[in-house]
Amino acid sequence: MFLTISTTGTPDRPATDLGFLLHKHPEKAQAFSTSYGTAHVLYPEADAERCTAALLLEVDAVALVRRGKGKGRGGAPDAALAQYVNDRPYAASSLLAVALSGVFSSAMRGVCNARPERAAQPLPLRIEIPALPARGGPELVRRLFEPLGWAVTAEPVPLDVRFPEWGDSRYVRLVLASDTLTLAEALRHLYVLLPVLDDAKHYWVASDEVDKLLRAGEGWLPDHPEHKLITSRYLSRRWSLTREAMERLELVRLAEADDSEVEEIDNAVEAESEAEEKPTPLAVQRRDAILAALRASGAGRVLDLGCGQGQLVQTLLKDPAFTEIVGVDVSMRALTIAGRRLKLDRMGERQASRVKLFQGSLAYTDNRLKGYDAAVLSEVIEHLDLPRLPALEYAVFGSARPRTVLVTTPNVEYNVRWESLPAGHVRHGDHRFEWTRDEFRAWARAVAERHGYEVEFVPVGPDDPQVGPPTQMAVFGMKVNDEKEAKAA
Repeated sequence: MFLTISTTGTPDRPATDLGFLLHKHPEKAQAFSTSYGTAHVLYPEADAERCTAALLLEVDAVALVRRGKGKGRGGAPDAALAQYVNDRPYAASSLLAVALSGVFSSAMRGVCNARPERAAQPLPLRIEIPALPARGGPELVRRLFEPLGWAVTAEPVPLDVRFPEWGDSRYVRLVLASDTLTLAEALRHLYVLLPVLDDAKHYWVASDEVDKLLRAGEGWLPDHPEHKLITSRYLSRRWSLTREAMERLELVRLAEADDSEVEEIDNAVEAESEAEEKPTPLAVQRRDAILAALRASGAGRVLDLGCGQGQLVQTLLKDPAFTEIVGVDVSMRALTIAGRRLKLDRMGERQASRVKLFQGSLAYTDNRLKGYDAAVLSEVIEHLDLPRLPALEYAVFGSARPRTVLVTTPNVEYNVRWESLPAGHVRHGDHRFEWTRDEFRAWARAVAERHGYEVEFVPVGPDDPQVGPPTQMAVFGMKVNDEKEAKAA
């Protein structure tokens, strides 16, 4: 099993920097033990103009069979001889993906203390894999890699060159080229897509594979046009895991739907000329309305559910009345940006004790969310498919049960006031729905009735006499008897 990674250099940025990025010295041949054989790293060429690192994986077919899923695709037992005579030692698969992750783990994370600036920069990369199983053929290979910025050459390997009439095998010779990707991005693409193309794994796929997929797919998988196929194949078509991964990817897309895109619509309509006074963006008005409602509720400990990049958390931190602020999001990327926005690494000890950020899915109950005074769901619900709303409802109102819950969502009736928004379109491409005032109020009242809350409705933004405000907010307050029971529990 063989793979090469090549790059070119310039006088001020020699190609041999690849050795620093991979944490493997070009003048050494190194060997690493794996569960199924030995991985060798060597450099066929290494000079300032061009450098190539090769990964050769020697697979122990006997160990593969003895340790688990060497019995065939999906673990189904094959004939005894077929367990030992197969393509596993030669064709790129999950075995090679795991070796990449183990041997180049720091490079895959983008860590390089010796050349940090190079690790963060795109490189001219060329990756070659002589034998790649591709269930779906060259066309699927292109569909998976080209949207990620790769120029793809996928040449079918004939079954037998002596008998061309037999046609092509399921293998391709793959060459990938790009000058827009970092080395870490390239390695993560390979880690996910090699077993996807093989459509098999050499080990049992457990629930932790969902986390591995989302970590390696961060930044590219949620928006990939073939993300459903990638998710299903990577998780060996296990329905429960695939569903969980798809739900978490959906929430990642929500987190990455930056508020700035909505603000562009707001400002484009309201700013008629540069000479006029710049209006307050709707996103700012929304945060002000949330802040006022939280103050009126007397909340001290607040959850920002679906906190995204931390704009609301940052606003709440400025008010000492909020003694504990917790931002929860499914996207680690969004939480990382939020941490930078808040300058957590430079925050004083007293201020840092007031804020927490952690990863979590709003589609599942989470004991960490219990015991808070208030929770905010700001522009969150419209990013979920309607069949998933009951799960979010129970997780927040049925399980976490904060004393106050604030929910904001667009008012679809107001969309006719956006001159830049085509008729019939929602405000953001990721919105699964946008409700009228009557639809939102019917949903909110039903939720309040089911879970022992009272609800009031507050307009956010200019309240148009015909179509209402651009944003609608529901303020849920727990009924007195239910609040006493919640405190006792």
